[in-house]
Amino acid sequence: MRGNVVDLAVAVVIGAAFTNIVNSVVEGIINPLVGAFGTQNLDGYTSCLKGPCEGTGDAATGVRILWGSVLGATLQFVITAAVVYFLMVLPMAKYLARVEARRKAKEGAHEVVEVTELEVLKEIRDALLVERAQGGGRSTRADGGGQTGDGR
Repeated sequence: MRGNVVDLAVAVVIGAAFTNIVNSVVEGIINPLVGAFGTQNLDGYTSCLKGPCEGTGDAATGVRILWGSVLGATLQFVITAAVVYFLMVLPMAKYLARVEARRKAKEGAHEVVEVTELEVLKEIRDALLVERAQGGGRSTRADGGGQTGDGR
């Protein structure tokens, strides 16, 4: 239980630090690319739901939908999710799959050895049964519950 809590705490700290990196990428790369087609600030993209929509900030009139800020937050989320998936989740999944494959290979090898040992024990049992049958007066029971001719 403690290991899971420590892992979670490390993930939260790394995630918080990683947020700054993603924000920098969006502000330094994504926003200028969007700015090539329009304004560089995504928050500037709005639609007027109920007019007249005039002014900016606190002096704005009308009802505005700030879809640019939603687009910016969505881009940040998608970039964060992609980086976390490709740099953390996918490599860990591949590593765990390799570990599981190795474990199954070891189990398969142990099963082959156990089956081989079982076969050898069956052969020994069969040989003893044949020897007892040829010796005369001895039991031929496979469970070893019979007595030999000398009273044992």
